[in-house]
Amino acid sequence: MSNSGSAETNSSNVPLLPRVIVAAVALCLVVLVVFYPDDAYLWVKAVHVIAVISWMAGMLYLPRLFVYHCAVQPGSSESETFKVMERRLLKAIINPAMGATWVAGLWLAWKSAAYVDGWFHVKFLAVLILSGVHGYFSKSVRLFAEDRNVKSQRFWRLMNEVPTLLMVIIVIMVIIKPF
Repeated sequence: MSNSGSAETNSSNVPLLPRVIVAAVALCLVVLVVFYPDDAYLWVKAVHVIAVISWMAGMLYLPRLFVYHCAVQPGSSESETFKVMERRLLKAIINPAMGATWVAGLWLAWKSAAYVDGWFHVKFLAVLILSGVHGYFSKSVRLFAEDRNVKSQRFWRLMNEVPTLLMVIIVIMVIIKPF
């Protein structure tokens, strides 16, 4: 077996527990929405907030891992450790949390009719941009895994601030609703 085949196999290994938790939460939400629609809104909102917190935690930590990864020699044992950490963070936490955030958030926007408000449009745009940053980070995990990162520590330090800025905009839109 070639190294690339081995890396593909390893990159798809996501710990079972996060997948089970996501599936159980999804099933519970479907049951709530279908059988107890009057009680579902607050439960979906709680799941949305938990998912957002998880997504943001990962989005704030991943570029910090990239900063440290840049400082080690490609192919070293430290580099290989960072590759595992980055892949697991992305696949076991960030990706499922983003998916749950989007599903719950869209349902909440539909149920509350928030989609007609100006503040929601700004929030939605910021979440779209955050999702694009997520995609860029996903690509970067792949490039680091292939020892093909060409970005500096300084670049990753700056990129670490982008999710924070977007989070500030999103929270202000949701809490203050300035327009």
